[in-house]
Amino acid sequence: MSSVAPVPRSAPDEGPEATGLPTVVDSALREAGSVLTRVGSAAVNVRDRLWNGHLADTRRIPRSVVTGGRGWTLHRYAPLPDGPPPYGLPILLVPPLGAPDLAFDLRRGNSLVEFLLGQGRTVYIVTYDAAFWRGRRRGLESWVDEVVPAAVGRVCDDESVDGEARPVHIAGWSLGGLFVLLTPAAHPDLPIATVTAFAAPVDIGAVPIVAPFRSVAEYTGGQVFTSLYRLLGGFPAPAVRAAFQLVSVDRYVTKPLTILTHLDDRQLLEQMEAVDVLMNNMVAYPGRAFGQVYHHVIRNNELASDSVEIDGRPVRLADVTAPVLLIAGADDGIAPVAAVRRGTELLTSSSDLRFTVEPGGHLGVLAGRRAHDHSWASFLDFVDAHDGGS
Repeated sequence: MSSVAPVPRSAPDEGPEATGLPTVVDSALREAGSVLTRVGSAAVNVRDRLWNGHLADTRRIPRSVVTGGRGWTLHRYAPLPDGPPPYGLPILLVPPLGAPDLAFDLRRGNSLVEFLLGQGRTVYIVTYDAAFWRGRRRGLESWVDEVVPAAVGRVCDDESVDGEARPVHIAGWSLGGLFVLLTPAAHPDLPIATVTAFAAPVDIGAVPIVAPFRSVAEYTGGQVFTSLYRLLGGFPAPAVRAAFQLVSVDRYVTKPLTILTHLDDRQLLEQMEAVDVLMNNMVAYPGRAFGQVYHHVIRNNELASDSVEIDGRPVRLADVTAPVLLIAGADDGIAPVAAVRRGTELLTSSSDLRFTVEPGGHLGVLAGRRAHDHSWASFLDFVDAHDGGS
């Protein structure tokens, strides 16, 4: 008997022809479905904002006080309840003047602190008490000679194993990044494993927004701004906030439109809300510290020539021997790429000098929505490479 081979069946067509719908109608239905989804998401976001008063979860990661000094406090973050076992050397975060420490812990789901804890790292942070900002006589030496060295020493002792102190990774943002660069330069014997500076403007001459102020300072011999900050006792918090907003004024002008056209984007709305919280918590610069930043960093650009003086003595980046990572934000108007890159020409003694440009502006490179996969990943890779077998 002869047999007839079965006719193979083809896979059902998944295109619009399978439904008998013309391509144009199918595309229109898909677009309508997308619009309805966006409208639904926007409605949920508006409802939650009105009902809860907020969208972003800006609760701080729990932390406890370890020690402190005159106007500053060292905290240790608690491990995450479901986090991995701890590993590696401890990490100490150093905030700048003006911006509060919550920049490192902006919001749940987008927090550098939460990210590091989620990797099993042990994290400490320095904070500055209200009295610290009112201390008109506090200068840069307060951070370089007192706060950061004392915090490093205490973290090393707290994390000691069998009585042997362990070195610490230190990381700072903005002016805090300059603090963590200058500290090992001034104190080469400190047990520092690595130094990471996020958006630290080593060369102020490469910062366009500062150029008019430098011109006025040069023309007047610096007297205008000197008289002003002495009269005010420092650099007021509203001025600090305005300085941050000035470099991204276009974003603030178009902010209402951005919100209106992105009501369906929960993550964007949460991020904008959390940034507003940060901006509303800016603090003033102490008088002496701002005066030193103005004269040494802004007016004379001493960091760029590696000739800055701290408490009457020269402190040179060329004396830093620890591994250093410099992270620049691709869209940073306060610390442009060129201003950060200048550090690579000065840190000539670093045992492992790295420089990377990551997405984001001045805050975004530290706490933006893309930081997780970019600057945070680069930071973690760097400290992992220098854990010393811990």
